[in-house]
Amino acid sequence: MAIHKLLIDDFVTVDYGLIAIHSSLEDHRLAYFINRELSILLEKSPNDIWVTINEGESCFSRFIFEDPGNDSAWNLIQNRNRITGTQSNTTTSLFEDTELQVETSVFLMPELKTVDYVLKIENMPSSFEADEVAEKLLGIKQIATAYVIDHKKLKSKNNLIF
Repeated sequence: MAIHKLLIDDFVTVDYGLIAIHSSLEDHRLAYFINRELSILLEKSPNDIWVTINEGESCFSRFIFEDPGNDSAWNLIQNRNRITGTQSNTTTSLFEDTELQVETSVFLMPELKTVDYVLKIENMPSSFEADEVAEKLLGIKQIATAYVIDHKKLKSKNNLIF
């Protein structure tokens, strides 16, 4: 009887491109401009991305376009969010029982703190190259810059699994 060994790496095929987007636009407006420029139909996903960190729980918005013709999925994901928490005042003062409102910036990918949004393209069609998509995104006036990210160098790439 032969023994068959399966390596986990045999099943892990990473076939996606990541594009970093720097823009001060709100997520729905950015999705509109990307739809117009790339001729795709990004829609607000009912399943946002929830991440738990030390400061609390944070929700990152997500827009998705599934292209059945090319068997690809486009995800526009918010990378930066703010959570507000309360912190009790530990100093002794006239107002001892005051609670402070503390606002903390949270990142889906902490190593990309300057990036506002990430465009993840799964099973990228052969007609598109990530560099070409980034170049087209630069045609949108409201986008300060867009560039390709090497996902192999990311430490928090598990946050992109959804």
